[in-house]
Amino acid sequence: MKASEVRDMTPDQLQDELLKLKKTQFNLRFQGASGQLEKVHQMRQVRRDIARIKTIQRQHAAEANKG
Repeated sequence: MKASEVRDMTPDQLQDELLKLKKTQFNLRFQGASGQLEKVHQMRQVRRDIARIKTIQRQHAAEANKG
């Protein structure tokens, strides 16, 4: 997921995507703990996507408070 894609989302879409990614992260952690995780790079990618969404949510909040 690219930052430009995330910036185009509405706040509700951002929240929904964040919840989806957190559920995915939870499932990936369980797969990793049980030794069933085949695509190890997915954990890193999901973690970065979560951070990207949270960053853009904070930027939107800062713009709303500023203006």
